[in-house]
Amino acid sequence: MDQKKELGLIHIYTGDGKGKTTASVGLAVRALGSGFRVCIIQFMKGESDESGEITTIKGFDSVSVSRFGGNLLQKDHPPVETLKADIAAGLQEARDAVAGGSCELLILDEINVAVSTGLADLGEVLGLAQLCKGKIELVMTGRNAPRDLMDIADYVTEFKMLKHPFEKGISARWGIEY
Repeated sequence: MDQKKELGLIHIYTGDGKGKTTASVGLAVRALGSGFRVCIIQFMKGESDESGEITTIKGFDSVSVSRFGGNLLQKDHPPVETLKADIAAGLQEARDAVAGGSCELLILDEINVAVSTGLADLGEVLGLAQLCKGKIELVMTGRNAPRDLMDIADYVTEFKMLKHPFEKGISARWGIEY
């Protein structure tokens, strides 16, 4: 039986808890170990350093990683229209990956944030998800996943923060939080 014929479900990793990107990269490692090709497209992380898991996973031949859009929390982020255009380019890259059959697993990291802040068009993301349905496994991460995306998903996992060191004044730490 060809296991790849069983692909094409949609995963949402959302919530205020830590670990959504890390979980998606863990799934990518599992897929790589099974011979799959993986495309990771990150949104909203343009000005930040790459996380340790992204730096590591880029070392695999069967992985492509790209970034689009900046972080709105940065004081000097690009103008909103520039961010929207950059995110639209990222969604086009995702559509091209699906159309070209260049991966079996597509991860849209922080796309939920891009949609919930109005920087990405919900209709475009829904259309992309429909293109993946039944052929490419799709993971969409980020806080505040829109209800419309959760409704079409096969898996919805909410990461819930119960306690975080930030509450004690401990900032994000290299190698642990990013």
